[in-house]
Amino acid sequence: MSINIIIQITIFLSILLLTVKPLGIYMARIYEGKPAGLNVLLAPVERWIYRLTRVNPMQGMSWKTYAVAVMLFNVLGIISVYILQRFQYFLPLNPMSMPKVAPDLAFNTAMSFATNTNWQSYGGETTLSYFTQMLGLTVQNFVSAATGIAVLIAVIRGFIQKQIDTIGNFWVDLVRSVLYILLPLSVILSLVLVSQGVVQTFTPSAKAELLQSIRDTDGKTVTEQVIALGPVASQIAIKELGTNGGGFFNVNSSHPFENPTPLSNLLELLAILLISAGLCYTFGYMVRDRRQGWAILTAMLIIFIPCLLICVHSEQKGNPAFNDLNIDQNVSAFQPGGNMEGKEARFGIVNSALWATAATAASNGSVNSMHDSYMPLGGLIPMWLIQLGEVIFGGVGSGLYGMFAFVIVAVFISGLMIGRTPEYLGKKIEIYEMKMSALILFIPHMCVLIGTAVAVVLPEAKAAVLNPGPHSLSEILYAFSSAGNNNGSAFAGLSSNNFFYNIALGLAMFFSRYWLIIPMLAIAGSLSKKKIIPVSQGTIPTHTPLFIVFLVMIVLIVGALTFFPVLALGPIVEHLMLRGV
Repeated sequence: MSINIIIQITIFLSILLLTVKPLGIYMARIYEGKPAGLNVLLAPVERWIYRLTRVNPMQGMSWKTYAVAVMLFNVLGIISVYILQRFQYFLPLNPMSMPKVAPDLAFNTAMSFATNTNWQSYGGETTLSYFTQMLGLTVQNFVSAATGIAVLIAVIRGFIQKQIDTIGNFWVDLVRSVLYILLPLSVILSLVLVSQGVVQTFTPSAKAELLQSIRDTDGKTVTEQVIALGPVASQIAIKELGTNGGGFFNVNSSHPFENPTPLSNLLELLAILLISAGLCYTFGYMVRDRRQGWAILTAMLIIFIPCLLICVHSEQKGNPAFNDLNIDQNVSAFQPGGNMEGKEARFGIVNSALWATAATAASNGSVNSMHDSYMPLGGLIPMWLIQLGEVIFGGVGSGLYGMFAFVIVAVFISGLMIGRTPEYLGKKIEIYEMKMSALILFIPHMCVLIGTAVAVVLPEAKAAVLNPGPHSLSEILYAFSSAGNNNGSAFAGLSSNNFFYNIALGLAMFFSRYWLIIPMLAIAGSLSKKKIIPVSQGTIPTHTPLFIVFLVMIVLIVGALTFFPVLALGPIVEHLMLRGV
């Protein structure tokens, strides 16, 4: 591996880790109601919002009430985004006169953005009006991300409270997540992105005369090119910070109007992991044991870094099929070498692979290269990171509370192995918490495997695949992995804008989001009612290197045992075939 690759990866990880502590402390102080810098400016706005909505910020909620509030709010979001798409032709800010969206596609898109998945079965610049992009999608980018953070904070309260029936107030957690965290960071990032060339305008698409006319697929003469514009920067900032991923343009962050320069690429890439990494420290700060937050972050990095290196190596090594053709794939002063198919020349292999692994680890569906064009092992890494349950950083909030389910399993198993009572942060881990954790781990896997199994036998589903052989299975598997774990990125090569995929993927997004939130809140409610047990000689330390390694193995074993058979039929066998095995 070249020194250039090592330098780029080191710079990225170093900047990311330097932000963890200050951002983590800031977020913790926000949720604890302590001064954090912006309170002077935004606290009056927060109080005004509560008065306007008649919310009593001092009133706590039981876990069931909290869950009902989450579901009602998100269902209303799904309905509103669906209606906006169906009536967008009659609404303002539609300079290109975009027609209404088909019912099944509108259903899929509404589910996608409300669940923080941001899977896109459409081309944004040719399907949605500016009004729908802003009021529908961008708003959901904020509130879906805020929902994930709010649920995480409720779970953390379950660990730190003792013998209390409430876990906080959803409306307060939601407002604070948007007002103090997501909105300020998005404003700053969007302004910087505009300075780099990301467009932000309400003007209609521009037109440019072609130097030479061409004919389209219908045989008509085309004399001008339509250059799509729109309010892009405001959506891109929150799409990255909120681990959403839904791009304004069809090709997402590989489009020069979404991601024009190496600096914009670095900033957007950092934004993908920024809040998720910071929340690990927020957790440690709030439970008054910062070692716990560092332990979980370390476990994430232990999985993330090797996956990143494998992906980079696979792409940099190139395509073995080219060796017999005497095609030079070595790095030189004249070429980047390796597999450059589907990648932007301005980013190269390292930044493309880094984005692919970071986005799929963080439940962010954005791309700056096409995963379908990766080598088999290079494409396997993003897919497998999704299949681990989006807990390696994961979505903002959702990644960390998903990791808590693995922590509970690890604590329970380790306790049984050595004959000690399973405890975590002074709370006994009992059968109820294990049942809820099992649901959290099982539901996404069920959505992925059942959806894939149905798709590979239905003629209309198989007809949507554009590539034969094992690669076609990889495309279908990736689609359901992405939807079933609320990632949203696509392997491409799959014509998913049809009735089957729109409905099936939409349902997978819904179940894998809310059927995880409810049992997670149930765990929070159960833990909040328990008393805190003092540390004793029988307590298993959960911040040590030994426990970190054990947690990593639990995450890997669950992912490997569940998906290895189907991965063996897809990217693994494709890798062997490519090398003539």
